[in-house]
Amino acid sequence: MQTQGFVLMSDEAQLHWVALRDTARQLPVVMLHGGPGLPDYLGDIAPIVADLAPVYRYDQRGTGRSPWDGHHSLARHITDLAELLDAWDVPRAVLIGHSYGTDLASRFCMAHPDRVAGILLMCGPFVGDWRTAYQAEREHRMSAAQQDRLRLLRELASRTEEQEVELLTLAWFTDHARSEHGWRWAAQGAQRRRPINWAMNDELGREGRADPLDEHLAELHARLPVRAEILGGVDDPRPISALESLAFRLDLPLTRIKGAGHEPWLEQPNAVRTHLRRFVQGTVDTVL
Repeated sequence: MQTQGFVLMSDEAQLHWVALRDTARQLPVVMLHGGPGLPDYLGDIAPIVADLAPVYRYDQRGTGRSPWDGHHSLARHITDLAELLDAWDVPRAVLIGHSYGTDLASRFCMAHPDRVAGILLMCGPFVGDWRTAYQAEREHRMSAAQQDRLRLLRELASRTEEQEVELLTLAWFTDHARSEHGWRWAAQGAQRRRPINWAMNDELGREGRADPLDEHLAELHARLPVRAEILGGVDDPRPISALESLAFRLDLPLTRIKGAGHEPWLEQPNAVRTHLRRFVQGTVDTVL
């Protein structure tokens, strides 16, 4: 059973949410999508664990069906999640974040550790000087012509819909391990995950670089729940070594998905399914 609705935030923003299965059951899962600036795209993952626990997803403010034209901050996004949990009557939840969603989940855990029963960080957050290796690997996976075209599209003052789709496809196809499928998946994402809130992406990106999670890992370690794990694709252009460093500093288990990139459920669905179900079932059994 799927339900959906809107929640009015304390600053008058309205956030759209979707829940799958029986929300009367306690200890739900909340999935946090990446970006920042993308609408929710985790609808294909939610059913994997919906028979184990109810699953909530939402469009972060300014994306998808959650309109917002004001300022963005990490603190406000943390407050949004807390207010959503209140509206859903959820005292504690299992957080599953992907990409930027892992940063949001981590910062929420530091601010509200009592509300996090478990946390699974998929493909992030990356620590250290990971961007240098990431950029080098992306360029390695692109032709010179593709690099030039992407650079040109980014420099345009405004873009047509067709140019925006082309830009996103070029920017995302290197996220996948298998080039023969990467372009198709990137093109599909470029069609579905729009419009991009570039202002949100810029604001939160600048704030995250000014106050990196790297500087809060001791605090995060102290506030993590007992059930906490990291998962990453070995062939993500973002270096797996950055996740290995994070796992070491947080003393957490890291599952490496071979033959998978930044969206491992696309390339290795069985491995991701097995891991998510084990994690959610184990957390539910431990907490309840």
